[in-house]
Amino acid sequence: MQIKIINKSNHELPHYETIASAGMDLRANISESRTLKPLERSIVGTGLFIELPVGIEAQVRPRSGLAAKKGVTVLNAPGTIDADYRGEIGVILVNLSNEDFIINNGERIAQLVIAKHERAEWAEVNKLSTTDRGEGGFGSTGVK
Repeated sequence: MQIKIINKSNHELPHYETIASAGMDLRANISESRTLKPLERSIVGTGLFIELPVGIEAQVRPRSGLAAKKGVTVLNAPGTIDADYRGEIGVILVNLSNEDFIINNGERIAQLVIAKHERAEWAEVNKLSTTDRGEGGFGSTGVK
């Protein structure tokens, strides 16, 4: 699948690192380094603009290494980019660590996953079918 992209950054286009990679790294496109203090959040631009086909979304997800090593993650993970959005891809980063985190230009800050999605039509009813789980919510399917 081909996706139209405008790259206003001075970084290479996102790409898959391996044949089995689901995501492509997104890089910070900032004019100067930025400090993210503990529990602070910030929208970091990438300089990328995309045109997705209808039925396709782009998901902005955390990078596991950044989360594990630095405590920095994507706040609204996964962030969804809809097919009709034409603005710059921004990443909402949050610093969940106890130390300042410095974001440098070109730093890999998130990953982008391209995915198909369905559109639903609601069928309003008065009763739903029954299941063994029933109304069991959070944690209800674990071993007892």
